[in-house]
Amino acid sequence: MSKEKSASQLIDGRIGELGDWRGEMLARLRALVKQADPEAVEEWKWRGVPVWYHDGMICTGETSKGKVKMTFAKGAKLDDPSRLFNASLDGNVRRAIDFHEGDTVDEEALKALVPRGRDAERVPRPRLIAPPAWRCVTAPSDRAEIAARTISSPGHSHSIVPGGFDV
Repeated sequence: MSKEKSASQLIDGRIGELGDWRGEMLARLRALVKQADPEAVEEWKWRGVPVWYHDGMICTGETSKGKVKMTFAKGAKLDDPSRLFNASLDGNVRRAIDFHEGDTVDEEALKALVPRGRDAERVPRPRLIAPPAWRCVTAPSDRAEIAARTISSPGHSHSIVPGGFDV
């Protein structure tokens, strides 16, 4: 029985099969993502695209004939003081950085961008919202009004009304 390869093994394979500057660049970008966010998880999506996640997608590392493209899922929301983004600038959501042969990587700026990408993509945890203010119903006239909606259990009787709860 053959064992499926992990995403990390598939990315290693892609880097090796490229065998040129694109493989070296992808390996370098991968290392920078892991340095910037050691808890980032690698996945292999869309027939061969490395993707880094941490509570949501951070970025992808796509390769084509003339470039390596690093796309940030929520890049349009990110502060980019070093102006790393140079592609997909017209969209409302994503932003990308295209690297071409011979390009230098501003490693510190990229390592600062990765946590921003992670934080922009994080799925917010549900916030507990307090129920509407419940009022105690004590007046006899209120009790008569809601008698039909009484919940009873042995030793306890609770009445629920819009905006009220009798304990």
